[in-house]
Amino acid sequence: MTLRAPLALAACLLTIGSALADEQFDAGKKVFLEQAQPSCTICHTLNDAGSSGEIGPNLDELKPSADQVANAVSGGVGIMPAFDGSLSDEQIKAVAYYVKKATSK
Repeated sequence: MTLRAPLALAACLLTIGSALADEQFDAGKKVFLEQAQPSCTICHTLNDAGSSGEIGPNLDELKPSADQVANAVSGGVGIMPAFDGSLSDEQIKAVAYYVKKATSK
C-alpha cells in the first residue's frame, strides 16, 4: 500500500471540511446581515459585515468566542433581545461561527 491513497483521502477531507466551514460562515453572515430581526448591524460594529452600530459592543474589538456569541444571541444581554425564539439553533450556531471567524482574521 502506498501513501498516495491515504494522503489523497486526507486532502479530500480537508477540502470538504473547508467547504462546510465556508458554508457556515456565509450562512452566519446572512443571519447577521438579514435574518436576525432587528438586524445585528443596527447595534454592532463588525468590519466584515460593513456595520458600524454603536449601541452594542464593537465585535472587532471584543473578539468574542463562538460560545459567547451563541449565549448572547440565544438569551440576550442587557438591552439586546433574546433571539432563541426567532432564530433556529442552526442559525444561532452559524452566526456565532461567523462572528468568531470574522473577528479573528
